[in-house]
Amino acid sequence: MILKTYTRVLTTDIEATVATLKAVHGTEPHFRFDYDPLTLVGIGDVLAIGGTDAALEPIRGSFGPWIVEDIEATKGMLLANGASVLQDVKDITNGRMMYMRHADGSVVEYVEWTPELVERHILAPLRAGTPASQI
Repeated sequence: MILKTYTRVLTTDIEATVATLKAVHGTEPHFRFDYDPLTLVGIGDVLAIGGTDAALEPIRGSFGPWIVEDIEATKGMLLANGASVLQDVKDITNGRMMYMRHADGSVVEYVEWTPELVERHILAPLRAGTPASQI
């Protein structure tokens, strides 16, 4: 099950991009992760990814991340529906991730956050009545 989807904004100037997103959303980012050589900043349903053109090149044209409840179950469901694995499930700082090519050719990054991140950035805000687009 998908818990949250993000629209990616790739940028070589993360601070300028975040400033614009803060103004448009009227709120502060809910997280910032540094994955050398990339910086990821989440605000609302947007994930700003900052880095050099070379560092951003491998993810250009892909969608996501789509935060899922169970990455192995998601992988199985996608494979059963004609998808193929581009990057198999691997551990990352905030959980586990993979890249899949859907049967229609689209490429999506799937991430299973740690339970703590799901609670902090999805479940607790929803219980507090925060609209999904603002978490």
